[in-house]
Formats: sequence, C-alpha cells, structure tokens
Amino acid sequence: MSADDLRLIGIAWRLDRLRWVPTDVLTDVVTSDGVCMWPPPDDGLPDTGSDGELADRLCGGCPVRDECLELELRTAGVHTVGVWGGMTDDDRRALHPLWLRRGERTDRGTR
Repeated sequence: MSADDLRLIGIAWRLDRLRWVPTDVLTDVVTSDGVCMWPPPDDGLPDTGSDGELADRLCGGCPVRDECLELELRTAGVHTVGVWGGMTDDDRRALHPLWLRRGERTDRGTR
C-alpha cells in the first residue's frame, strides 16, 4: 500500500464524523463559512500551477474543508470536477471508493 493510499484512507476515516450530518446542513455550513465563498481581493499570485497548488491556495485555512469534501463526495461522487475540500478532482475520485467503504451516510446520493 502506497503512502498516498494511506493518506486517502486517513481522510476517509476523518470524514466519518460527518456521516450523519444532513446534506442540507452541510450545504448551509459550506456556503456560509467556506473561505471560497468570500474570496479575497486579488492576491497577486499568478493563476498558473498544478491543480494541487490551486487547491492549497483556494482552501488554505478554510474552517470547513472536511464539510466541503463530504458534501462533494455525496453529491458529485466520481463525477466531481474542480477544487472541493482542498483536494483536486483526481484525488477525490481516488478517495471516493474508500469513502464509500466507510459505510452509509445520511441522504447520500446514489453516485
């Protein structure tokens, strides 16, 4: 098992604390407290770089990263696009099957 596999398994375990939080509550939390919902003025950094760097830049210091990630895994699943929860879409696609194996969640989509 690779270090990246172990990292993703750890993230899936960490999200277990949110498994019974209703999706509408997660949506409210992410839209009201998410750093990306209130973007700062231009930070002067170029928009070049990897998706991982963009995720770090957009989500760095966000207090609701886990809630955002849980919400995206529930609602988009493997069809995820963009940056959510501080992760790239490729990382979330790799995380998704591990997250699914962690068990049922409240009102999880079928994706």
